[in-house]
Amino acid sequence: MNYTKEYWEDLEKIQRIIPNLQILHNKSILITGANGMIGSAIVDFLLHINKTNNFEIEIFVAGRNEMRVKQRFGYLFEDSHFHFLQYDATQKIGFKEKFDYIIHAASNANPAVYVKSPVETMISNFDGMLNLLEYTKEYEISRILYISSSEVYGNKQSVGIYQEDDYGYIDLLNPRACYPSAKRAAETLCSAYRAEYGIDFVIARPGHIYGPTMTENDTRASSQFAKDVIEKKDIVMKSAGLQLRSYCYVLDCISAILTILINGRTGEAYNISNPDSICTIREIAEAFAKAGSTKVIFENPTEVEKRGYNLMTNSSLDAKKLLDLGWKGLFSLEDGVSKTIRN
Repeated sequence: MNYTKEYWEDLEKIQRIIPNLQILHNKSILITGANGMIGSAIVDFLLHINKTNNFEIEIFVAGRNEMRVKQRFGYLFEDSHFHFLQYDATQKIGFKEKFDYIIHAASNANPAVYVKSPVETMISNFDGMLNLLEYTKEYEISRILYISSSEVYGNKQSVGIYQEDDYGYIDLLNPRACYPSAKRAAETLCSAYRAEYGIDFVIARPGHIYGPTMTENDTRASSQFAKDVIEKKDIVMKSAGLQLRSYCYVLDCISAILTILINGRTGEAYNISNPDSICTIREIAEAFAKAGSTKVIFENPTEVEKRGYNLMTNSSLDAKKLLDLGWKGLFSLEDGVSKTIRN
């Protein structure tokens, strides 16, 4: 990650629009998946408000590989408010710290892995949530936020734009269902823990997130488009790209997540979608190509690639519940695409 002046300025912009952000003063927050696109941007933001506005937030970063965390955050690793904790989503939690909040952002973002390792995909998603809910219960954490996915909605022919209670069909016997099924199960587990143990949880359901914090092994379409353009290559599409998606620039996404963490109603789920960035896969590919002065070309996908595809033809999300919390997106599709390839 290259920390450009523009990136820090954009963090400053979103700081000004998150409702009741001051609640995080002197709090402690655990972030799992802090090496990922979303988790790493959350850590960047929390470190930024500590530095610029003396929030004094204790930031606990949970991950399997300390060296990767050091590589991602560089000199920030030496910050006195930054703490690394060894963590594996499939194992019982070994640390014993008391946090105010947990943000569970750990989840594999590589569709190729869903095809290659569907069992591990399900186990890591479900067991990761189970272990953190048990930890929340034992240590009386104030609130846990689970970052789920728009894939939980499945396919529903009659729906134009998905609200939080619109659930459609998932082919449970298709191994590619490992990801949305595990996400659905983890959400239900949160609800079960609230009913039985009084756990305070909220759920964020991001659409398709893109931005400069993408990882090297991120094979999602928008990340591949960005990488191609950065490397001055033509964008290669493996389908007509007519599927409709809710895209959201990563810094809009993290401002939404923190808005939900602070202001969301317990037991509720919230879609994360920038209403100005709902478009087809082909349209975002063309936006990246235009920004990078390259072009979009088409090739036939391999059978393995086909098996990894998100089967939803329409995953556009209604963000009204989120907007009602006071959130607003700051970055248009054109802005976000340009910032992704510049930062």
